Amino acid sequence: MPEETKISKAQQKAVHKYVKNNYDRIELTVKPKGRKEELKAHAEGNGETLNAFINRAINETMKRDNAQPSPSPSPDKE
Repeated sequence: MPEETKISKAQQKAVHKYVKNNYDRIELTVKPKGRKEELKAHAEGNGETLNAFINRAINETMKRDNAQPSPSPSPDKE
């Protein structure tokens, strides 16, 4: 590895600290096995990373859900 591309332990620690303080992490499980590659290919086909695609899907769904009127509560059954 060339000298200019080596990352020091201090740099790694600083990046880790920044990520920890500025990002939330969510573990996502998809089924069936192999679906991750399908999602990744779809994202790349749209010029996105998998993370950007997932965030866009979440944002668009939330926007759509908030635009719809709330469903009426079902009447109580006695």
